[in-house]
Amino acid sequence: MFDIVVGEHEIILTGRLDAAEAEKARGIFLSLEDAKVVDFGRLEYISSAGLGVLLAAQKKLVDRGKGLRLINVRGHIRDVFHLSGFDQIFDIG
Repeated sequence: MFDIVVGEHEIILTGRLDAAEAEKARGIFLSLEDAKVVDFGRLEYISSAGLGVLLAAQKKLVDRGKGLRLINVRGHIRDVFHLSGFDQIFDIG
């Protein structure tokens, strides 16, 4: 189960962002025009497909002088970001 809620300044992720849910997330993230805070507090798992979605969105936004800020990234998901080097690509607070 995966859910994504988009607010004016924040995106809240819930559940598992895996290959089966990546297209749903891709449609939302690649449509972003402004910087957003992405709340990982309810996310249980992220796969390489999920990471790819976030990376594509970040690249698009950075080209416009904007970007994603990730919050409440904890536990094994924080480890995934660190081991993949994505902690150097994203602002993680």
